[in-house]
Amino acid sequence: MPKVTYQVYVIELNKKVFTLNSKFREANPQFNGVLECLYVGMTSKTPKERFLQHKTGYRNKKGYKLSANIVQKYGMYLRPSLYNHIEPVNTRAEALKLEERLALDLRRQRYAVWHN
Repeated sequence: MPKVTYQVYVIELNKKVFTLNSKFREANPQFNGVLECLYVGMTSKTPKERFLQHKTGYRNKKGYKLSANIVQKYGMYLRPSLYNHIEPVNTRAEALKLEERLALDLRRQRYAVWHN
């Protein structure tokens, strides 16, 4: 069985998310409207596969929704230039740390960012 690896990915969101979603707006007081609104996630799939799962409202075999509503509603496309420099990692825990670190780094750059 091939070894599972995890990677982070970034999806650009429609800027309407900032005006229409109060939780998103509250999470991003640093946002000045110049840069983009983004979603940062991590996956054991390819970023493209994971993006398609978000857009289609993917549910697992037990019926649990595994897609983010914010991406389903506002997600436009992947932004590989913001994550391709980050190497895949071997554990989910490492990937979650990378996801958070990338999200905070992008916020410091004045992007508006959502991550779970």
